[in-house]
Amino acid sequence: MYDAAVQNLIDELGRLPGVGPKSAQRIAFHILNSDSSEMQKLTNAINTVKNTVSFCQVCGNISETDQCAICRDERRTPTTLCVVEESKDVVSIERTRSFHGRYHVLGGAINPLAGLTPEQLRIRELIARLADERIEEIILAMDPNLEGEATATYLSRLLVPLGVRVSRLASGLPVGGDLEYADEITLGRALEGRRIIAEGNRHSTENHAEAFTQAVAEDQERQAQNTPAPQPRQRWSGSMFEELSEEHEDAPQQGTLNEPLLEELDAETITEPEGNSRPEEQDGSSSQQQSYQERLEELKKTPLRTPTPQIPPIPGRTYVNPWQ
Repeated sequence: MYDAAVQNLIDELGRLPGVGPKSAQRIAFHILNSDSSEMQKLTNAINTVKNTVSFCQVCGNISETDQCAICRDERRTPTTLCVVEESKDVVSIERTRSFHGRYHVLGGAINPLAGLTPEQLRIRELIARLADERIEEIILAMDPNLEGEATATYLSRLLVPLGVRVSRLASGLPVGGDLEYADEITLGRALEGRRIIAEGNRHSTENHAEAFTQAVAEDQERQAQNTPAPQPRQRWSGSMFEELSEEHEDAPQQGTLNEPLLEELDAETITEPEGNSRPEEQDGSSSQQQSYQERLEELKKTPLRTPTPQIPPIPGRTYVNPWQ
């Protein structure tokens, strides 16, 4: 379609990962329309990378020297080793600033369809690094896909018999994600890798059959001794006083105090008869006292003017109606 030189450039750009035919065509025309000095800078950068940058002899990370900056750093923890697939994964983990150990780059993942076998990865170098007795834990930081799972499984079978602690990065729900959009595998991994916030201290019965047998024995012993079973504590409800009023319909209802009768009783005075009083006076005083007692009893039957309480007494099994 295009001239040989342009078509050759488009074909070479199309071989780059993530670059399709349309993207390769746009990049090619961008190169043609750019200044020669700008494209010369791009050419020099590519040549410099290919001539000076190599891989670390210890971990396999990209470096311009025999050892990368992480392997040369004495402040890194030598007891923990994080195994990743590519050098770009090292940059991603370092960006979190949560890991302070060392790395080992495999150079890919097991992918039989692409022709990538375990012999082509830096697995032998990883086993050789375990000769350092300071290494206590190996973290498998593979991608959560089919190739990453196969690589992690293969490495775990090799490393577990060596007696070193092997761990795997947790997988599950991402921050800011929604449960309704998560697939079944992601939700399953999130449940398996959940974190415990508090253990709790609730009592748990270890042997339910034994607890049931003990409860039956206590009930039989209580029946043998004619002991009533313990009643649960009754909670108060708003209808407590309504039930009391239904049970005691004959109880005197609340009303106003008989104030005229009370004032009349307060105004009267009863004088005790003297020893030399006449019988007629004694009979009059006795009848007056009897009338006073009758009116006093009538006053006692009149209920007091007290408001109905909104809060009942302490909840219990037996309630007392104070207005009876």
